[in-house]
Amino acid sequence: MRSTGNTSRSTTRTTPLLAVVAALATLLGLLALAAPAARAQSPGAAATGLHISDGRLLEGNGNDFVMRGVNHAHTWYPGETQSLADIKALGANTVRVVLSDGHRWTRNSPEDVAAVVDDCKANRLICVLEVHDTTGYGEEAAAGTLDHAADYWISLKDVLAGEEDYVIVNIGNEPWGNTNPQGWTEPTIAAVKKLRAAGFQHTIMVDAPNWGQDWQGVMRANARSVYAADPTGNLIFSIHMYSVFDTAQEITDYLNAFVAAELPIVIGEFGGPADQWGDPDEDTMMAAAEQLDLGYLAWSWSGNTDPILDLAIGFDPARLSSWGQRIFHGANGIAQTSREATVFGGTGPDTQAPTAPGTPAASAVSPTSVTLTWPAADDNVAVTGYDVVRVSGTGETPAASATTTRATVSGLSAETTYTFAVYAKDAAGNRSPRSATVTVTTGKDTGTPGAGCAVGYRVVNQWPGGFQGEITIRNTGTAGINGWTLAFAFPDGQTITNMWGGTPAQDGTAVTVAAASYTAGIPTSGSVTLGFTGTRAAANTAPTAFALNGTACTVS
Repeated sequence: MRSTGNTSRSTTRTTPLLAVVAALATLLGLLALAAPAARAQSPGAAATGLHISDGRLLEGNGNDFVMRGVNHAHTWYPGETQSLADIKALGANTVRVVLSDGHRWTRNSPEDVAAVVDDCKANRLICVLEVHDTTGYGEEAAAGTLDHAADYWISLKDVLAGEEDYVIVNIGNEPWGNTNPQGWTEPTIAAVKKLRAAGFQHTIMVDAPNWGQDWQGVMRANARSVYAADPTGNLIFSIHMYSVFDTAQEITDYLNAFVAAELPIVIGEFGGPADQWGDPDEDTMMAAAEQLDLGYLAWSWSGNTDPILDLAIGFDPARLSSWGQRIFHGANGIAQTSREATVFGGTGPDTQAPTAPGTPAASAVSPTSVTLTWPAADDNVAVTGYDVVRVSGTGETPAASATTTRATVSGLSAETTYTFAVYAKDAAGNRSPRSATVTVTTGKDTGTPGAGCAVGYRVVNQWPGGFQGEITIRNTGTAGINGWTLAFAFPDGQTITNMWGGTPAQDGTAVTVAAASYTAGIPTSGSVTLGFTGTRAAANTAPTAFALNGTACTVS
């Protein structure tokens, strides 16, 4: 099943001439946005739900609402019905749902869309619905038009009427490619007017051209005229930030231009992992969004053709990738900054802490690690994670974090007694009282006879001159692994250009990979997965032998 991980990142690098054009467009965009003739305010009609005022997204009661969420590829994975509940449990307040108008993929029926909206509401999530068939129009031959997408929305009017408090209509995903992006403006205005003429009162979201990244500044230059074409004023712009946005200045300049002009904007998609197109600066994206009180929606929950963009591996919330850990639990991440919409019953910020988790129990005790499990805590909204601490007298030291009621603490010393306890936390950052403690004594260090490993290697995708690979290391021994180095050789002279989950070094065909901090611990029967991109010649034969910390591994 094809998803759009690659499509969303298919950004053409600028040539020197295009760079000049882009710079000129940026300058014109700044001048247009700075024009004092009109302010981005709603015309004063009574709001029926989510709406725009003075460049801000507000709820129907006037409460400022800042989106913190992710994208979910519903149209390609309609059977993943647990996903919205899992996304909510990790702290999100919004989900952007991929739909199809039938032009390119299977059309989502009114009944299906109604079920999606009900699912969003049941999980207390604001629902941004988008048509994906428009992606890359003008450059992607299979893409549909914004006019076709508008007709699809009108066919759903009976389903969406009355849901203005809960639903934002994103007319079309990345509705123009890199070919003549100036052609984006008029069809965007026409689609907005068509929806308003049909009676839609919802907040409408419009994506930028250049595959959503607007590197030629077309949306930036024409944002005011597009906004002015909406008679309700309830329109928000969406910029998609991938490898075009690889410096802090590019990110802050773009967002600040809209904020200064009081034109509403959200980062409707963004990625962080580096790939063959570049390395997006996700840290600045998230920090700037938090500083400016702007929404962001990370791409994407799971199921990408480019798996480095999967937040959850295999749609499993207990198996967050490093990208998922960054989005949900990192600095300026969802768990730290998300606030639930007040339309779901709250009257203000969530200040109620979860209850204390139950007493933890220890298992799989080895000389260097222990696995802890505990009864779940409760919360008035949702528990989004747990912090395990090591207790010593009146002091505490962080030991592990988890999104489920299970965690493995590694890096311990043999034949040593430790005391552990657990805290629960919610999306608003409230922390529970501490659980009761459990005391554990680690086992005797018997050396390395129990060491054992199995390695799986596969090519995820390849193209002329390059490829993407994945390595899974499984601990088949009788003791936990705390820190490792993997060694292997490429048969056909392949080279690694970028890796996540480990740090590679290469001398000719010989490769060694040192563990990253978040992959260093592998409990017994556990595994870690690394991903990388590389170069290749015509052949791309897989390595046939691997050694972990000097021990030969089974190749699986």
